[in-house]
Amino acid sequence: MTTATNEFAVVTGASSGIGFELARQFAAHGYDLLIAAEDAAVEQAAADLRRDGDNQVIPVRADLATYEGVEQVYAAILETGRDIDAIALNAGRGIGGDFTRDTELADELNVIDVNVTSTVHLAKRVLPGMVKQGHGQVLFTSSIAATMPGTYQAVYNASKSFVQSFAEAIRAELKDTGVTVTALMPGPTETNFFHRAEMADTKVGASEKDDPADVAKQGFEAMLKEKQKVVAGSLKTKAQGVAAKVMPDRMKAEMHRKMAEPGSAEK
Repeated sequence: MTTATNEFAVVTGASSGIGFELARQFAAHGYDLLIAAEDAAVEQAAADLRRDGDNQVIPVRADLATYEGVEQVYAAILETGRDIDAIALNAGRGIGGDFTRDTELADELNVIDVNVTSTVHLAKRVLPGMVKQGHGQVLFTSSIAATMPGTYQAVYNASKSFVQSFAEAIRAELKDTGVTVTALMPGPTETNFFHRAEMADTKVGASEKDDPADVAKQGFEAMLKEKQKVVAGSLKTKAQGVAAKVMPDRMKAEMHRKMAEPGSAEK
């Protein structure tokens, strides 16, 4: 039976992929959960997570690309009456293609709304309470994409650069408050991301990718250890993270072109 002694965590974008695996990590470690996602699969995710442990899981279906959706999630958090012990601000999406000639403005703005605006919005709502209670852990899902210009994925990579910078700045601001901030930086991961981003025909979309369970485990452990950031996934991904520190932006932009150019899977 669930008791009030369980710690309480919030995970956004938790219906599948890295978000679901992060929620599974929390559930396996005895946390009660509130999980949010825009699709109906969040209900099934909650049911699956309840089977993973003796814990409470509250699903919230909300579109975080909208102001109202973020407020809906925050209202659900307040309704629990619980202090937040940890929050994984994970919701995100991408869109691939030539920014000037291929993609739609509505899609690019939706990427910004989900990846940037909702992250800032929900952080602004929950962080004051976490600081007031004097403890808590925050995990932002950034990306290795934050370290390089995103040729054929320009807005997505830029949005993740924002998240990375934002996370590290907030970490510095919250020094000595008892609230810690960690940035999770996955590489290409086996999720629905590339299909939804219309990048299935790209070299990166067709390539072998990291296991989301491994990525989530590494991110969760980094959060518990209060690390500033972690490049999570395979050794190949970690090597890319190291190379990105020294490679000139011009070279990184060209490397990204080869991975993300539409039709490159067939070249």
